[in-house]
Amino acid sequence: MTETQTLRGFATLNFFADDLEAAKDWYAEFLGMDPYFARPGYYEFRVGDYQHEFGLIDGKYAPADRQTGGAIMHWHVDDLEGTFKRLLSLGATEYQPPTTRGEGFVTASVVDPFGNVLGIMYNAHYLEVLSWKKS
Repeated sequence: MTETQTLRGFATLNFFADDLEAAKDWYAEFLGMDPYFARPGYYEFRVGDYQHEFGLIDGKYAPADRQTGGAIMHWHVDDLEGTFKRLLSLGATEYQPPTTRGEGFVTASVVDPFGNVLGIMYNAHYLEVLSWKKS
């Protein structure tokens, strides 16, 4: 298999928001940081251990058939219950409650105030990979 045929890793996750400024403020509050990159109709944050890109795009650029759903990307969090409660306190709504998946996995997801599904996960295996990458 050649490099062009494999997934090389997460590059950018984009969410659409009809009220882009409100979405920027909401995510800045949740993430505890301002976006590092801004252009008309777009904001981007660097998030997590690998500084993954998380972008917010003005809803006017969204596909016409946009709706809640699709693939859910789960972000690793050290405190799933606490993060889930914090998201709800900031106005997100439950999409999937905290669910133990076994073997060190617990997942949950919310719908942010802008209609996007945000997944969170406690993943013991993520921590193993992270410790391996740092050694």
